[in-house]
Amino acid sequence: MPLLTPEIKRWIGHSEPPVTSEVSRREIQKYAIATEQVREEYLSGEEAPPMFVFGLFRAMVPIDDLGPDGIAPPSGLPELPLKRIMAGGTKMNIHRPIRGGETLVGTRVLVDIFEKEGRQGPLIFMVNELRVTTEDGEPVMEEIQTRIAR
Repeated sequence: MPLLTPEIKRWIGHSEPPVTSEVSRREIQKYAIATEQVREEYLSGEEAPPMFVFGLFRAMVPIDDLGPDGIAPPSGLPELPLKRIMAGGTKMNIHRPIRGGETLVGTRVLVDIFEKEGRQGPLIFMVNELRVTTEDGEPVMEEIQTRIAR
């Protein structure tokens, strides 16, 4: 019996409101030091390492509102019948580097949701795409993230 109802499937294509974020050179420098980067363009804050974008558009919430994984619960996903969420992989398509001093816009879209039978039972796969552009709409990157519910 399928777990994904028509109501859940209707979430495909759902987009969260765009989030605008200023990228400071200092934020890039702090991230570069914390993640032990060695490239001078990262350490100087001129350019951000690719994974810098991971938390750039996430909501800042009180610590009591964080999930068990330390991340604010996503708002752009439907309520699922399976509750344990795991990372399923990330793919990045980078058009150009993120530069210190620029303002970026991130829009998260649920691009697919499907189920499979795993060795230990049913799994639900949710595929989200984060589209990052400049304020003028120039593509910077896309991050495609898969989460698995079991």
